Amino acid sequence: MRLFYLIKKEFIEIFRQKELLPLIFIAPIIQIIILGYVVKTDIKNIPVEIINLTSNKNASRIINRINHTPLFRVKAISDQNKDTVELLKRGQVKAVIIFKDPPRQNPLNYPEIQINLDGIDSNTSLIAAGYFNGIIKKFLLDNLEKAGMHQPVMSKTLIRFNPTLESINYMGPGIVALLLTIISLFFTSISIVREKEQQTMDTLLISRLTPIEIYLGKAIPTSIIGLINMSLGIAVVMIWFRVPVRGNLIYLLLASIIFLSALLAYALLISVITSTQQQALFFAWFTMLTFMLLSGLFTPIENIPSGLRILADINPIRYLIKIIREIFLKGNGIEYFYKELLYLLAIASATITVSIINFKRLISK
Repeated sequence: MRLFYLIKKEFIEIFRQKELLPLIFIAPIIQIIILGYVVKTDIKNIPVEIINLTSNKNASRIINRINHTPLFRVKAISDQNKDTVELLKRGQVKAVIIFKDPPRQNPLNYPEIQINLDGIDSNTSLIAAGYFNGIIKKFLLDNLEKAGMHQPVMSKTLIRFNPTLESINYMGPGIVALLLTIISLFFTSISIVREKEQQTMDTLLISRLTPIEIYLGKAIPTSIIGLINMSLGIAVVMIWFRVPVRGNLIYLLLASIIFLSALLAYALLISVITSTQQQALFFAWFTMLTFMLLSGLFTPIENIPSGLRILADINPIRYLIKIIREIFLKGNGIEYFYKELLYLLAIASATITVSIINFKRLISK
């Protein structure tokens, strides 16, 4: 019962600040919608300029295909030679494609094609090159079929779980996990330090509340708010972006509760070791940024250097993102990601232990 009143008091503290309520419940929905459109790995409408220095019919057909694909946005087609380096320096195009007359020894009368790419954005350049090579390959295969010939070796690619390769299906669930982290980490990290600044910590300490009850009273309200925000985020991802959920969301709830146990323990540790809310927010921001970069949300975990891999291994959001993607995209049950749950449990246990020890030291001073 004493714990119930402390939880009630925390909710009153949160809802008393009415200007924060839109940030708690409305801002996450807006952020998910914005990030869902912005944080994409799909690359389309790559700006290119085409220089056609030949009257070859095959060149005209290839240019026509490039011009009618959403992958490229042709800004100009010229029949005059230009300085390609200068065109790329201006930054108005990412690629300059030059068509020249076919070599004399070319019996099929295919033009010589030169692709000049802006390598500053290496990812876009590599994808643009892949797109263009795919167009050329498709053009050649179509010509072979028209001539009654077939490619001697054909490969068929079968993509499971995300056959359309829509990046929102992959990024959307991860964004939900990220926003759950931000809300929970920031609100909890200032909870105890706020009591210090308002000089109400002594009131809690002279009450009959035990250190564990005070600890839980600070963590549970934020956990409930975090789970509500996660539910809203999942609804937005499912309804607005039409991301399918193939698995059981009960498993996601279980993983989220374990994840929140680890995250809020760390947030409370921040609140214990800092003296002001500004310090707590700084530590929370630094932690959130580190968790995000080492979570596998934007880049694969395998790309992280081995020397930094240990930081990713103790990052709880890494395991939550993997679990949420397994549930959304693969429809996997707990037997497929129980190891990640065990890692989360280990991280939560260690973090809670360290946090409670430091909290007891604080109240014993």
